[in-house]
Amino acid sequence: MHVTSINGGDLDRFRQRYGLFLERVVMVLMVLLAAEVTLGIVYRTVGQSLVWYDEVASVLLAWLTFYGSALASVKRGHIGCPEVVDQLPAQARRWVGIFSQVLVILFFALLGWVGLIILPVLATDALESLPWVPMSFVQSVIPISSVLILLAETLNLIDLLRDKGVAVDPLADSLH
Repeated sequence: MHVTSINGGDLDRFRQRYGLFLERVVMVLMVLLAAEVTLGIVYRTVGQSLVWYDEVASVLLAWLTFYGSALASVKRGHIGCPEVVDQLPAQARRWVGIFSQVLVILFFALLGWVGLIILPVLATDALESLPWVPMSFVQSVIPISSVLILLAETLNLIDLLRDKGVAVDPLADSLH
C-alpha cells in the first residue's frame, strides 16, 4: 500500500484556497445584506415597507457572523488575551497553545453536533414573514459553520504540532 503524506506546502496552499473560498462566501453575504438593507430603506422611503425586510436582514447578519468566524479561524484572526501565556517558558507556551487549540476544536465539535440535533426539531417551523423558508434552513448555519471552523482550527493545530512558529495563542495571532 502506497501512503502519500501531505507536506507543509500542500497544507499552506489548501489553507490559502480555503481562505479565498470563505472570503468569497463572506463577500457574497455582505453584498446580499447591503442590497437587502438598501432595498428596505428605499421601500420605506416611498411608504411601502417590505414585510420580510427585518427578518431576512437578521438572518443574513447571523450568517455573516458565523461564516465570518470561520474566515477569522483560517486567518488566525480571533481576538485573544495572550499576555499571561507569553510569560510562560517556551515549552509551556507551546503546550498551553496546543491544549487551548484542542479545547476550541472540542467546543466547535459539540456546537456542530448540537446544531445537527436541533435541525430536525425545527423542521416544522418557518420564518414568520416568509413561511416557505424553513427554520431548519436558517439554522443550518450552525452545523455548517462549525464544520468550517473545525477544519480551520485543525489546520491551526497541525501547525502548532509541527512547531511552525505559529502564535502561541492560536486565537490571538497578533490581535492583542
